[in-house]
Amino acid sequence: MTRPSPQHLVYADSRLGAVLGPTNTGKTHLAIERMLGHRTGMIGLPLRLLAREVYERVCRKIGAPSVALLTGEEKIVPARARYWVCTVEAMPVSQPVDFLAVDEVQLAADAERGHVFTDRILRARGIEETLFLGSETARPLISKLLPAAHIETRPRFSELTFMGPRKLTRLPRRSAVVAFSAEQVYAIAELIRRHRGGAAVVMGALSPRTRNAQVELYQNGDVDFLVATDAIGMGLNMDIDHVAFAQTEKFDGRQHRPLRISELAQIAGRAGRYANDGTFGTTGDAAPLDNETAERIEEHYFEPDRQFQWRNTDLDFSSIDRLIASLEAPPRREGLVRAPVTSDLETLSLMSRDREIRGKAEKKEALKLLWEVAQVPDFRKIMASDHAALLSRLYFFLMEDGIISEDWLAKQVALTDKTDGDIDTLSTRIAHMRTWAFVANRNGWLKDPDHWQKRTRAIEDKLSDALHERLTQRFIDRRTSVLMKRLRQNEELMASITADGEVLVEGEYVGRLQGFVFVADPRAEGVHDKVLRTASLKALASEIESRAARIAAAEDGAISLSEHGRLLWEGQAVAKLHKGESALRPKVELIASDQLTGPAREQVQARLEKWLSGHIAHILEPLVKLNAAEDIAGLARGIAFQLYENLGHLRRETVANELKELDQPARSQLRKYGVRFGAYSVFMPALLKPAPARLLLTLWSLQRETEAADPFADLPNPPAPGLTSAPAEQSAPQGFYEALGFRVCGTRAVRLDMLERLADLIRPVIAERRYKGGFRVTPDMMSLVGCSGEEFAGLLRGLGYRMQLEKVPQSVIEAEKQPPAPAAKTESKEEAKAAETAPAPVPPASLEEAGPAASETALPGEVAAETAASEEPAADAVTETAALPQTTEEDTPTAAPETPAPAAQNEDLEGGEAAPAAPAAETASADAGTDAAKTDEAKTGDELVEVEIWRPQRKNPRGRQPGHRGQSRDKAKDGAENAEDGGKKPKGKFQGKRKGAPGKGGGPGGKQGGNQGGRPKSGPQRFSASPARKDKIDPDSPFAALAVLKEKSGKE
Repeated sequence: MTRPSPQHLVYADSRLGAVLGPTNTGKTHLAIERMLGHRTGMIGLPLRLLAREVYERVCRKIGAPSVALLTGEEKIVPARARYWVCTVEAMPVSQPVDFLAVDEVQLAADAERGHVFTDRILRARGIEETLFLGSETARPLISKLLPAAHIETRPRFSELTFMGPRKLTRLPRRSAVVAFSAEQVYAIAELIRRHRGGAAVVMGALSPRTRNAQVELYQNGDVDFLVATDAIGMGLNMDIDHVAFAQTEKFDGRQHRPLRISELAQIAGRAGRYANDGTFGTTGDAAPLDNETAERIEEHYFEPDRQFQWRNTDLDFSSIDRLIASLEAPPRREGLVRAPVTSDLETLSLMSRDREIRGKAEKKEALKLLWEVAQVPDFRKIMASDHAALLSRLYFFLMEDGIISEDWLAKQVALTDKTDGDIDTLSTRIAHMRTWAFVANRNGWLKDPDHWQKRTRAIEDKLSDALHERLTQRFIDRRTSVLMKRLRQNEELMASITADGEVLVEGEYVGRLQGFVFVADPRAEGVHDKVLRTASLKALASEIESRAARIAAAEDGAISLSEHGRLLWEGQAVAKLHKGESALRPKVELIASDQLTGPAREQVQARLEKWLSGHIAHILEPLVKLNAAEDIAGLARGIAFQLYENLGHLRRETVANELKELDQPARSQLRKYGVRFGAYSVFMPALLKPAPARLLLTLWSLQRETEAADPFADLPNPPAPGLTSAPAEQSAPQGFYEALGFRVCGTRAVRLDMLERLADLIRPVIAERRYKGGFRVTPDMMSLVGCSGEEFAGLLRGLGYRMQLEKVPQSVIEAEKQPPAPAAKTESKEEAKAAETAPAPVPPASLEEAGPAASETALPGEVAAETAASEEPAADAVTETAALPQTTEEDTPTAAPETPAPAAQNEDLEGGEAAPAAPAAETASADAGTDAAKTDEAKTGDELVEVEIWRPQRKNPRGRQPGHRGQSRDKAKDGAENAEDGGKKPKGKFQGKRKGAPGKGGGPGGKQGGNQGGRPKSGPQRFSASPARKDKIDPDSPFAALAVLKEKSGKE
């Protein structure tokens, strides 16, 4: 873009000449030498990249203090500069110099930039000599516009030959692949990196610093390929042997069009430098060149340019409209054509629509400033309206304050002062920084231009270095590049292994030794994969042998087991587990390559197997000891075996029959090894701790192993250590939560010990019959399992409870909040003596005293200690009660209307889990008193409150539908007995009533005031006249304990 046109100086005595010809004819070199032959000089070049290259070249010859560099974004002007190297747009043509040259003058025909080159051809002159350089296509117009010019044609130093199409992976070394979009350039560079080691990238949008760093990689042989846009066609001198066109069309800013033959030749001419011949062709998806086109490129025969682009430089600044009109004025000379609307003119037109700008640009100086601002290039390539808005902001600053606000500029610059991000992000930041660098180099626009020029240059350099690093990381595989160099030189490759297992070949990373397996870097695979492996084998063999010896002598702490069944040594997998003979005896398979053989392999195998057996025996010590116990016999041995096979837990209902037959001495044997008998499960609390639970999950998962499936693939994340419950994943395979010591209830998985503690809270409420065999949900219950609301309701339903809305007196609810008062008690002499000798009720069990092997810390949330193994069987009989009240064969008073959940069968629970059982007489008395009290309160007008009452799920007696009304108490009792007997009709029916009970009509024993389902208040229990049952009475039943006391009393 041109700035306000300076006064052009034309010298009548100046020698005027042109040197035309194809690429590789030494035109630029000639111009530099001629310039240095004069006292002062100036050369205009088409690209900032090329200008920087020539500037550095001249500095090396005569020293930097004598050379100035002027580009749109960069200005280096020493105080005593004698030679000026510039881009064509930035040439200070008002500066008198002895020699002036303009390179690539054929660009005068370019629609976007051509008018600038045409202006330099017509008006820029040196005092002593003026020289124009370019293609032969410009000869006719140069002759017409400059009839006095001496035109010289220079032949090409080397030959250029067409090679036809080639695959990208088959291109010869020292090739340049040309494309015309950043996306295509990146894609090609990626492909070359994968197959040929990498490529340098050159594009016009790169800063000179980035471009030079990339070219250096190509020039010094780090890479053998260059991927570039047509920027390489503008005088960038590199050692290229072959040019391959990946595209033969480009977008010129307005439309996609085929490249002209002269443009193809300009790019193809980069192949072959000096006396070295070059070749060209196509590759990728590019259409093949026809024979005529190829021949004309080889012979450098092209159609001449017919017109040069021109734009008026004699501008009218009397008004905005007249300025625009003067810019659109047609040329008056033959061979020139008015240039299309360029970006600066479009920006000026957009800005002129703003009334405020029109008001400020009424004077000539203000209008000149507006035109200067409009010529700030759109480096960011954004929408014209957005670019115009930015320039309008700059113009307002300049008109109001005379300078651009440095605070505002500082904020804009700071936004780009970041080196993170990918290639596109860094490229965008560089484009933004080029805008601010251009602004900083405008005279009079900033208060401290030197500061901002240095600042923007430093940031651009920093961004350029970061961009070069990203390009190198993405498009260059240094490892393969080094390998290719060594292979070409037939040198032996040196391999080594670092302390952390990295395998290096010639200092380049090629893979990692993980355990006993060499894992090659994926980028190292391809045509050189075998070479790399061969080079690595020698170093790998000695390292693998050394590692085997270290594992064989390793301490136990150096080996660990992952949750996915991998044995780790020093953090690396060295073996994996498979399904074995039993869950606690998995097989060990080494993860090793064939280089681990012989005795070394056997030693590693033996060491890992020994560690695994010891690890299982330590972490699962209670389970291992239970299985090996010699003092457990009979039915207890069967229970122990089932626990071992089921990894330390059993659902109580699955072993209900065995537990009925299990006497107290047998139970004590199991308790001694940490077994706990709960309302819902028989389990080993010590195995619920995090370490045992995770190990059990791993061992359980291995039992699911099949040849076609990974046993760990479908497992969800287990509950975090310390959680008492967690949402149950529906996708979890059956048995997943059970292996961890949890039980799925509704939508929650609840830890087994917490489930038992929940039963401890529910059991006494049901037993005291405050809610007639039901209970209300309390905060303590919900906090115990860590859920509330519908989740807790679902949990209860999963345990076999059902909810009903019932009205109860307010006083009953208030009484529930108060601690229970001790019940009045009249003991017989024998009962008092038995109570004195019996152990105290055991508090809820915890994991600290779960068994002799419980060595780890207790699970979070545990507060009580479990029953010691030495507790007496008689105490168990007294302290253990049913999980929930229900009628049994030994307890036959009038049945309660509800039958409890299956998990609450009237079998004896762990002594520490149940509240002490009151004698039958006390229970009946308490029940009767409670019901009578409730009735009295209701009669006195106590307010009734509707609440949710939960009761054990009703079983259907004799197939009756749930919820059937009108069922008598006796029939309900019959149904409960039928359910317990597997549906058989009971042999007898309870004939008697409690003392003083008038029956269904009411009174103390009736429906309204009687004790429903309780024990007789006093006296012996009465049964029907039918023959006594032959079924064995559960020795652990609390009624059995009472029977023992009564038997002793009778004997005395």
